[in-house]
Amino acid sequence: MSHPDAVTGPADPVPTEHRLPPVDVVERLGAGLAAAGLPLLPSRVFAALLATEDGRLTSAELTELLHVSPAAVSGAVRHLGQVRMMRRERERGSRRDVYVVMDDAWHDVLMQKEQIYAPILTALVAARTAVGPGTRAGERMQLSVEFLEFIQREMDAIAVRWEEYKAARST
Repeated sequence: MSHPDAVTGPADPVPTEHRLPPVDVVERLGAGLAAAGLPLLPSRVFAALLATEDGRLTSAELTELLHVSPAAVSGAVRHLGQVRMMRRERERGSRRDVYVVMDDAWHDVLMQKEQIYAPILTALVAARTAVGPGTRAGERMQLSVEFLEFIQREMDAIAVRWEEYKAARST
């Protein structure tokens, strides 16, 4: 039996996973992502999800945290879902959706070689053909094609090394 004066911790603490992340952290991270070229609101939503302990927020929580409309959140999460940086889940026992950040979102995004590079490569090859492969413009486009093909091959090797790194990290 514990002593009445014993310290047992706070009574009914707020579960960590349900706390909203600090606004300054979200805004600073979101601004950094936007500065790198990601759209601003998806950057802020991704930052909020990434900075939340369990990586899960509802539309209402995102609206409250970011001071934006539900329609703005809807557009941002649609964008993030399309690039596979988060997924939508149905909250248990509810009709509400919960947005969940992928733990390894950067890996998943950067490994989408076919989505990222295929349209660019197709356009470059068509443009190279149109301007003439023997022209300076055609040579620049050919160099671009070769670079993107090189990157695609290297990404496969990087993915293998990343999986090895994560396995070693968790042991």
